Amino acid sequence: MLDVKWIRENPDAFVAGLEKRYFEPAPAEILNQILTLDSQRRETIQQLQDLQARRNAVSKDIGKAKKDKNEAEAQRLMDEVAGLKETIQKGEEDERAQDQALRDLLAGIPNMPADDVPVGPDEAANVELRKVGDVPSFEFAPKQHFEIGEALGLMDFETAAKLSGSRFVVLKGRLARLERALSQFMLDLHTDQHGYTEVNPPLLVRDDTMFGTAQLPKFEEDQFPAGDGYWLIPTAEVPLTNLAREDIADEASLPMRVTAGTPCFRAEAGAAGRDTRGMIRQHQFTKVELVSVTTPEQSTEEHERMTQCAETVLQKLGLPYRVIVLSTGDMGFSAQKTYDIEVWLPGQDMYREISSCSVCGDFQARRMNARYRPKDSKQARLVHTLNGSGVAVGRALIAVLENYQEADGSVRVPEVLQPYMGGLTKIEAPA
Repeated sequence: MLDVKWIRENPDAFVAGLEKRYFEPAPAEILNQILTLDSQRRETIQQLQDLQARRNAVSKDIGKAKKDKNEAEAQRLMDEVAGLKETIQKGEEDERAQDQALRDLLAGIPNMPADDVPVGPDEAANVELRKVGDVPSFEFAPKQHFEIGEALGLMDFETAAKLSGSRFVVLKGRLARLERALSQFMLDLHTDQHGYTEVNPPLLVRDDTMFGTAQLPKFEEDQFPAGDGYWLIPTAEVPLTNLAREDIADEASLPMRVTAGTPCFRAEAGAAGRDTRGMIRQHQFTKVELVSVTTPEQSTEEHERMTQCAETVLQKLGLPYRVIVLSTGDMGFSAQKTYDIEVWLPGQDMYREISSCSVCGDFQARRMNARYRPKDSKQARLVHTLNGSGVAVGRALIAVLENYQEADGSVRVPEVLQPYMGGLTKIEAPA
C-alpha cells in the first residue's frame, strides 16, 4: 500500500508511476479521489480536535461555575458538553468511515515502479539481461515433459482428473521421488550455503495475512477460499513475509532471510486455454520460496543477491536459463522491480519462467505494519520486503525431464540430485 502522505506531496510522481504501469481507470482520476478523501478525513480530524479542545475547556468552566454556585450556568455548560459528546461520537464515526474508504481505495493501487524498470505495456517490453548455459542439442526430436512422464508410466493426468478435475497430476515412483529430491536439494542449498532459515509455515491463513502481501482484496478470484475465514496459500511468500507483521525488529537482526518448501494453490482464474496439457500451470504445485526482510538501505543489494541464489539452483542442476527484467506493465502488483528467471525447455523449444524475484520496498510492510528500530533512533521505520522462487519445484522437474531425456525415453538424473535419489543415475520405465 502506498503512503497517502507521499501521494499528497508527490502527485505528479504518483500519476507518472501509474501511467507507466498502464493502470486504469485514469491515474489523474484516482489521484483526485485519493486527495478528496484524504482532505475530508483530515478536515474531520481537525474538527474533532477542535471539538475535544472545546469540551475540555467547557468541562473546566463547569467546575468554576459550580464553585461560584452559579447552577444555571453550570447546567448550560453541562448541556453543551452533552451536545459536544454526541457531535464528537458522530465525527469519530465519520472519521472511521472516511479512513476505511481511503484504505479501500489505496488497497487497489499497485506499487510504484523503480526508475530503472523498462516501460512497456506487457511482456514484449521485458529486457533480457543474460543467458547462462548452453542450450542442449539432441539427435532426436525432444519430447515435452508430459510425453516423457506418461511414457514412463509415472505421470498420470487421467487419474488426477478423476480425483480432482483438470490442472492436477499424480506423480508415481521415481518421478514422485525426483520432485521430493528437487525440493530437498533446494532447501539444503539455501539453508546451508545461502544463509536462509528454513520455516515450516501454515498452509491456511486468514484474511489479514492475505491482505498483508496484497493477495486480497484485488486478486480474490485467483485464490482458493477454505471456509471460516481461511485461505489456502498461493505461495509461501504469504506466511513467510507475514512473520514480520505487526512487529518491530531490531536493525541488527536484519536482513531476515527465510525459506520454505510448500504446496501452493492457485485458481488460475485468468489462465483459461493456457498450458492446458502437462504440469506448467496447475492448481496445486510445490515451490521453494525465498523471503527477505531488510532495511531500506539493504533492499536493492538484497534483490540482486536473492536472484543469484535462485540462479545457483539452475546452475547446479546444469539447466540453461536466462534472466530478464520485467517491464512496468508485466510485473506484479506489489513489486517495484522484478527479475524473472526462465529455464530452457527443449520440448517447447523456448524459455519458460521458473523463478520470479521481486523487491517491494515498504509497500507490503505498510499493509502489515512491519517495522524495525534503527540503532541510532527511537523512531521505528517500515521495513522493505523481497520475495522470490528458489525455485518452482514442479517446473524444475519439467526442465530436468526435458533437458536430460534420452532417445530411449529414459531420463538421466543430474549429478547433484543423485544422493537424494539413493544413488540412482537414470529413471527408466518400470519393468
